[in-house]
Amino acid sequence: MRILVAGATGVVGHPLVGALRARGHQVSALVREESRARAPEADAIVVADALDREALLAALSEVRPEVVVHQMTALRLMTDNPPEAFAQTARLRTEGTANLVAAARAAGARRLVAQSIAFAAAPTGDTVVDEDVPLHVDAPDPGWAATVQAVAALEVQVLGASLELSGAVLRYGTLYGPGTGYARTALGQQILAGQIPLPGGGAGITSFLHVEDAVGAALAAVESEATGAFHITDDEPAPAAQWLPHYAGVLGAPAPRTIPVEMALRMFGWFMTHQLTAAAGASNARARTELGWKPLRPSWRDGLGQE
Repeated sequence: MRILVAGATGVVGHPLVGALRARGHQVSALVREESRARAPEADAIVVADALDREALLAALSEVRPEVVVHQMTALRLMTDNPPEAFAQTARLRTEGTANLVAAARAAGARRLVAQSIAFAAAPTGDTVVDEDVPLHVDAPDPGWAATVQAVAALEVQVLGASLELSGAVLRYGTLYGPGTGYARTALGQQILAGQIPLPGGGAGITSFLHVEDAVGAALAAVESEATGAFHITDDEPAPAAQWLPHYAGVLGAPAPRTIPVEMALRMFGWFMTHQLTAAAGASNARARTELGWKPLRPSWRDGLGQE
């Protein structure tokens, strides 16, 4: 198939291009001009900014993909400018998605596969939830509410594009592995420095996903006809009270100290405190059944903190 990967320089998009080509697909990599040097080896390099609708329409008309894969974020900016990273990612999930849907339809694509997140569910009191739980668009923290609203907008656009353009949304769990925020060179350094204490009892649940499994799920979705939203996570949702001390142990760091939730709110803000104390995990049962996908790394214990 002719496939276009938008966001082809990202932590998932870059290896996905190679994985798709290894399966015999003809792959075009969509990159911005300033990212051209980081583009993966592909059958074609397509240069356009997803926020420029006319440029995107022209770019996709050249390669006429049958399937478009949306892996676009601006999270590369997280280290230097977190507010800008979140703001630009929100634009890509709203305005960028609208432009990509329009360009895909105009180019005659029949399928759109898009990246989303598995940790944006509204509270239900359950420790693990499925895809039917509403997104937390009215979260008490304005920043997180804006992020989830952008995620919701992306999902509506992808899943409701048209009858001719079937949509699948991959809600990735918390990514770990090379190049991610949970790599040894990122969160690992904060844990080594004792900067990530454990709030309260650490009851918040995280569903992890190795970046290689994110690539595998995208590959499965491209080759599937299944539509809808799918949680793409490993098989072991874990409370912070388990995974954070484990990560520290892998690094040879002291066990994280315990602090009151009120102190965590002052240190971390609402979102991170919520994730560590009250968030729900995500079930991957639907992806296993409908996409025929399963994680090659079923437990975060097999790699978290090792790369």
